[in-house]
Amino acid sequence: MRLAVAPLLRQTFARPLQRQSKRFASQQTNASVEATQKKAQEALASAQQNAGKAWESAQKYAEPLTKKLGDLLGSYKDPLFYNLAVTREVLKQIYVKESLQPPSLAAVRTAYASIWSQVSNPAALRSLAQSGDIARVGIYGLQAYGIFKIGEIVGRRSLIGYDLH
Repeated sequence: MRLAVAPLLRQTFARPLQRQSKRFASQQTNASVEATQKKAQEALASAQQNAGKAWESAQKYAEPLTKKLGDLLGSYKDPLFYNLAVTREVLKQIYVKESLQPPSLAAVRTAYASIWSQVSNPAALRSLAQSGDIARVGIYGLQAYGIFKIGEIVGRRSLIGYDLH
């Protein structure tokens, strides 16, 4: 019995030593960490340089447009830009104070799934008709359709059809 216990004890106590000697990919040496950080800094510097060039070229092309817009606005330019700046700051404060953020993709999917399940369920539609809320839902749908059509008109820049000239 003594012979059977000895190999078992050796294996049990030898395992922790073997685990300590293994080196995983997440344990990098200081040199490799420094090299990775250097590459990341170089990539960041390159991205910042490219963004700076893009910003300069955008300003170069936008400058004549802003001058034209300023000339078209005339004496309304200063009050208009002031009011837009004030509005932007107020909206920024509201955004921060209310902790607003866009909905996540999962929240949007859940909302659409909920709406679809209610619309495809005949019992839910029957209960809407019996309670008289079907008119309210119809008006909401008509408003959504109207907003969609107004968006199309604005996108086409024409009330009827596309301008093909």
